[in-house]
Formats: sequence, structure tokens, C-alpha cells
Amino acid sequence: MKSYQVLNNQTFSNGEFSIVPIRYEDRMAILKWRNEQIYHLRQAKKLNEDDQEIYFNTVVSKLFDQKKPNQLLFSYLENGICVGYGGLVHINWTDKNAEISFIINTELEKDYFAKHWIIFLGLLEQVAFKDLNFHKMCTYAFDLRPHLYEIIEKAGFVKEATLKEHCLFNGEFKDVIIHRKFNKNSDT
Repeated sequence: MKSYQVLNNQTFSNGEFSIVPIRYEDRMAILKWRNEQIYHLRQAKKLNEDDQEIYFNTVVSKLFDQKKPNQLLFSYLENGICVGYGGLVHINWTDKNAEISFIINTELEKDYFAKHWIIFLGLLEQVAFKDLNFHKMCTYAFDLRPHLYEIIEKAGFVKEATLKEHCLFNGEFKDVIIHRKFNKNSDT
């Protein structure tokens, strides 16, 4: 397993669930899920295997050795099997904040969406607030999945802003909803 230079710990666990630095072996499952869920991602077109290889070899591979990478991506595992991926993206090291990114195996969305979001957010808090001592995490979500907001609010996030008609989706402008959570134990 590759390691992020910036982290003290590489594995964050809660029972049978864990996040580990994104694994190369999970890249094609991630590609499949991203293409299936493109409607809510900031992804302009479907990706192919060559796109994914290039991304992992030119972007992801460099993240591990950087002292302040712009993103920390993780494979989200259930009993060692990848069932999702995400992490901290658009990291602002000066202001100690980052945006959350997360998707799960599309087949799990219908029955286990809330469960996996709650678990993943808890694991990511271990990374952001305990390991990195960040001040704030936020979500940036196209207003396409209102069921998401109840889940992240249950996890302690507070709605911070609505960016009106901020993104063009299927010929219509949609709002972007931003939720945030502060680190209550931050020493900065």
C-alpha cells in the first residue's frame, strides 16, 4: 500500500470499514462508478480506461510524496473490499480547510447510501480533524440529490450557503448547496 507523506496514519477504521490511501487496484471500479454517476460529479464526459490510467499515473501517483498535496484520495473498504472512494479535495493548507468528495459503488446507493455516507464522513473526520488538525471541511453538491443533505446534517454538518443557479445541468441552471463542519478540537 502506498502512503501519504503528509499523514501520520495511513489507515482509518470503524469496525469492518476503513479508508486507506487510494489503491491502484481499485482504479477500474472507480472508473465504472464515476461514469455511472457522472450526473452529480464535476466530470465533463465519460472516462475510458486510458483516461483512468493517465490520471492515476500522472496525478494520483504524485500525491503520495507531496508535503502539501491538493487532494488526499482514499479507497473506502468494507472488510478489505473497495466499495467506494473519496477524500479531501481542493485542500487549502494555509486556511486549513478542504472539500469532501465521495462516491460509493452504484449498486449500493439504493439501500445503503445513508449508511456509507455517515461512516465515510466519520472516517474522513479522523483524517481532517485528528491527523491533519484542519479547521473546517465542507461539501459542494449540485442540488440534484436532496436526500444527501439530511444525511450530512445528521453527521453534524450545517448548511452554509446556496449558490443560486451556479451550474448548468441538462440545459438548466441548478443551485449548489454547501455544508460545513468545524473542528471543535482545533488548536489553531
